[in-house]
Amino acid sequence: MQENREISALFTLIDDPDEEVFSTVSERIVNYGPAIIPNLENLWENTPADEVQGRIEMLIHRLHFTDLVKDITEWRDSAYHDLLFGALLVAKFQYPELHTTPVLQEIEKIRRNVWLEMNSYLTPMEQANVISSILYNYYNLKGTEIAYINPDDFFLHKVLQTKKGNAISNGILYMVLAELLDIPVRAINIPRQFILAYFNSEYDPAIHDDDAHNGISFYVDATTGQPFSHKDVEAYFKRISVPLTASYFKPLPKKRIIQMLLEELAHCFETPEFLYKKTELLQLAALLD
Repeated sequence: MQENREISALFTLIDDPDEEVFSTVSERIVNYGPAIIPNLENLWENTPADEVQGRIEMLIHRLHFTDLVKDITEWRDSAYHDLLFGALLVAKFQYPELHTTPVLQEIEKIRRNVWLEMNSYLTPMEQANVISSILYNYYNLKGTEIAYINPDDFFLHKVLQTKKGNAISNGILYMVLAELLDIPVRAINIPRQFILAYFNSEYDPAIHDDDAHNGISFYVDATTGQPFSHKDVEAYFKRISVPLTASYFKPLPKKRIIQMLLEELAHCFETPEFLYKKTELLQLAALLD
């Protein structure tokens, strides 16, 4: 953005010790929108004072966050909720300059490797085994516990770079691949877990809404890619002393999956210096209610 007299004047006031003055200046700068970010970055590079650099960093973060609110609202209101695009928007919270092309290329490479092993004679279990074999053995994807220590475990582009993610991020990658291959794998609402279910081809959520349990052939642990059965799920419910109800087996809407991703990611920012990030992530999650 071409720097005018007002912007220059605002920049000279960023270091003002009066918080009220700084608050007013901040609002004026943020109102310029993302176009002013390069100017702020240039100012940061030419500012020796750590405290002022910190203020500039926060202004840049606010501008990126405002842009992200707009993007997530547009995604929410779109006719089709692309799960991959939703997950990449979440990654842009921490990595606003993220370039999505390498991510799309990497996913297409994995999809093609899976597709080459598929044929129309495979059973649903054999199809799932092909996806898991390529993703977890050939591609060497690893699963970690959801421990809220490393935010990168929640970001799809980082999962692809490090080949390590948790149940939610690995599960989203698995579902993205399955959807590209027209394979009916969906996340379901099992308490305290992120579980994938392989629905049979006859299942239609619009018709069998109260009978989702019978539409599931088997389940997949997104952390490891291992399949398991109805009996395993029933044993889990018995262990946690929760009665089985139909609602736990309905496919989760994509909006709810991205909302869960935001809510779980928010737990990574519990320390006082990063509580503002937790608040912002929960604001983004609330947009998807």
